[in-house]
Amino acid sequence: MVVINNTLARGIVALCLLLPLAAAAEVLQPDRLDVMYHSYDGGGASIDGPSVLVRKNVADTVSVSGGYYVDMVSSASIDVLATASEYSEKRTEYSVGLDYLHDKILMSLGYTESTESDYEAETISAGISQTFFGDLTTLSMGLSFGDNSVGVNGNDDFAASAKNYRYKLSLSQVLSKSLIAVFSAESIVDEGFLNNPYRQVRYKDTSVPRGYSYQSEVYPLTRNSDAFSVRGIYYLPWRASVRADARYHDDSWGISASNLELRYLQTIGEEWLLEAKYRAYTQSEADFYSDLFPYRDAQNFLARDKELSEFSSDSFGLGATYTLPERWLSVFEKGTVNLYWDHFQFDYDNFRNVLDTEAPVGEEELYAFDANVIRLYFSFWY
Repeated sequence: MVVINNTLARGIVALCLLLPLAAAAEVLQPDRLDVMYHSYDGGGASIDGPSVLVRKNVADTVSVSGGYYVDMVSSASIDVLATASEYSEKRTEYSVGLDYLHDKILMSLGYTESTESDYEAETISAGISQTFFGDLTTLSMGLSFGDNSVGVNGNDDFAASAKNYRYKLSLSQVLSKSLIAVFSAESIVDEGFLNNPYRQVRYKDTSVPRGYSYQSEVYPLTRNSDAFSVRGIYYLPWRASVRADARYHDDSWGISASNLELRYLQTIGEEWLLEAKYRAYTQSEADFYSDLFPYRDAQNFLARDKELSEFSSDSFGLGATYTLPERWLSVFEKGTVNLYWDHFQFDYDNFRNVLDTEAPVGEEELYAFDANVIRLYFSFWY
């Protein structure tokens, strides 16, 4: 988590890794092996690494899974260059999961642990879902608890903690043979040390040549967030589908956000599945955010994290899945090769580029950057 913990970049990668929306009777997922390479490049930061996920069923009622995920980070982002120098770090994540199926009820437990040089995180999750009315309706509930330890490289005396609680409710309904709809509600409670110990805000200071100085960020110790989404899939008669996702988020820090995503999937022959998607996102700033504060300690809480500013983003993505010939590898029943690419454009409305030294203080050009996410993975059923 050196200088900037790349939450936005990692969030983009996680968003791109979400499984396609589906609705069906509760069944255990089949035995499967996924091997992936992921890459993020944008805004002076690059993140890449491998990922492996293995799932195995035991009898007809129990499924166990294990995952391994690595982020190798190299960052010379604007946040880094403003107050420090380029850095590199590595995050390693391990996860295990257990699913139990009883009649039409699916119960799940999960544990995830990740480590960095100055940040450790543990998350325990549980969920339950059940189908009703001839498997046309699925109700799902989930909760998770995260316990995180925050440190500072080079400062053994600094130690802080942060906890988060996440609750989710989802209702899926088959409306017709061609249309599926899903409504989801999620509530998150964060408490503890919620800011980045390396990040700083700037304030006007006429006593120095550049006209401003820096001090550490100060965040509230709690944050409550609520999100609601509506999703839908419409199956077209020519072996294609259209998917839409609308989501609204609001939190106690004053941030309101909304996004809309449209996705088109087309099957070609028996081997190919092609995908194109577009996503638009907007958010307001946090109550205690400012690009340039009028003086030192201008208010109780201070933030200059661009992820808490007012900004918008647009993204466009393309993907292809190729089903390998049957028994291409004798040890596997089926295999696919998957390649996906997403391009993001971020435009900030009140976060300025401090590297623009030609402009007066507080009038620097507004910051914007592009990012690309690439995912190449192989899936094998056995």
